[in-house]
Amino acid sequence: METESEPYVRLASLRQLHQVMADMNTARSLADTLQTVAEGVVAALGYELACVNLVRPDGDLVVAAFAGNPAAEALITGRVGSRDSWERRLGMGEHWGDLVFIPHTEGWVLDDDDVPQWYTDGPAPRFEDEWHPADRLFAPMYAPAPKGSGTCGELIGVLSVDRPRNGRRPGAWGREALQMYAFQAAIAISNARLRANMQRALVRLEREQQALRASEESFRQAFEYAPSGMAIAEMGGDQHGRILRTNDALCRLLGRPASAMRRYSFSDLVHPEDIGTLLRTSAEGGRAELRLGRRDGTYVWVSLRNSVVADAADGPRFLLTHVEDIEERKRRELQLAHRASHDSLTGLPNSAELRSRLSARLCRRAAPHSATAESHDAAYGHPAFDVVGPGFDFRQGGEPYDAYDHHVHTVAPDGEHDDGTKGLAVLFCDLDGFKSINDRFGHNAGDAVLIEVARRLSNGVRDGDTVARLGGDEFVILADGLGRADAQDLAVRLRNEIIQPIRAEGRAVRVGASFGIGWAHCGMTADEVLKSADERMYVEKRSRPKQHRRAG
Repeated sequence: METESEPYVRLASLRQLHQVMADMNTARSLADTLQTVAEGVVAALGYELACVNLVRPDGDLVVAAFAGNPAAEALITGRVGSRDSWERRLGMGEHWGDLVFIPHTEGWVLDDDDVPQWYTDGPAPRFEDEWHPADRLFAPMYAPAPKGSGTCGELIGVLSVDRPRNGRRPGAWGREALQMYAFQAAIAISNARLRANMQRALVRLEREQQALRASEESFRQAFEYAPSGMAIAEMGGDQHGRILRTNDALCRLLGRPASAMRRYSFSDLVHPEDIGTLLRTSAEGGRAELRLGRRDGTYVWVSLRNSVVADAADGPRFLLTHVEDIEERKRRELQLAHRASHDSLTGLPNSAELRSRLSARLCRRAAPHSATAESHDAAYGHPAFDVVGPGFDFRQGGEPYDAYDHHVHTVAPDGEHDDGTKGLAVLFCDLDGFKSINDRFGHNAGDAVLIEVARRLSNGVRDGDTVARLGGDEFVILADGLGRADAQDLAVRLRNEIIQPIRAEGRAVRVGASFGIGWAHCGMTADEVLKSADERMYVEKRSRPKQHRRAG
């Protein structure tokens, strides 16, 4: 194109320019596009040197591509010029449309700024339009602006060109061609950037999807192969709590196949007594210890721990429940609790458990809390106005009210004759002749006697009655709903059972029994009730001749 005179331009030159523009728009990457832009200036527009200065995100311009001189390319490629220096350059010189030409007579002031540049030497111009080695020609590249806006788009870079091959400053055609080329280069660079951003986004999305798939696979394996039970249930809505998925460990624990588990919610599987516990701990972070039903109808103690997982950022939320088998721990806890409340020899409730059960059936009338009440607290471990019974509701902050409200009172038959009143009978039993067995045959024989007496007493009472070992050879029976005659008959039957021969250490021995019948009623303490029965037992023991206290 450098040999054409204007307005005559060879068709081959236009074809060459068209090919260069096509190459710009088909380059595979942003870097290839930038290099194609620089090389196209040299190949199609007739300049020996071309440089592409690209605007960075921080606004400064970096030399992104160079063509025409390998030495100059190595010198300045990658170097950065400040945006302020470039703005000053683009505001100087002569403006040929969008092009900026700074003649050598003005450009000397730019020799020391921070814009990367090369220097060429040569003689002074011999005629008016001859190109001087210090002349500068810039073609700003603007992103396409919206149609009809009448303004240039955002600056995306600047083309620097030098050394026209014909040695002359470009005429009208050369200027138009360079300006058009810069416009097309801006489009090509914008498209290349868009493609690069899209490719980066696709790569990032693919990596995120791979990470998500890996995370899902890790979760699946952790869920499926966890040593303890796990379940995913719906959260919220009409189907809240419905089980969607279970792992093998939970299916094995409950003896139910996974397909069957999906027909249930945890509320369908929990022990009826533990429904309240489940409802209180069904939210995120909830923890509970309760019993779940097995397929065979039995129940197993488990620990539930809930957390919430989301299907996606804004997707539905599910309840992830971790189920741990605590049957063995619960069994040990129950054993420890049983040992604490039961006699180790006979297996009967011990003295502490007896007093607890007896106190649960008694109440005391409410009274203002005073020094007397405080002394009662210290003695009995509970306030004098406490009421133990169903439906109790102590209303604080008002006048004292009748503590018998909402309580089924424990009453006692009145007088020595049976008046039809049913009450809580307390039978205090002391064995007669037990010490002589211990002395003659040893403690092993004595223990065997106590175990057998405990068995006979337990078999001789009704379901729901309490037989306790108070200590030594003393036993207590709590029998509710008895009249005076009923209690006396019960004492006779139990005495008759006890006096039967007992095998101990290979021999038959016998013990007798003395019974004292006391009656519990509200207003008394457990110790008062036991003391009353104990006193009546000694009265009964002293009233019988010594030889009749033990049958053989």
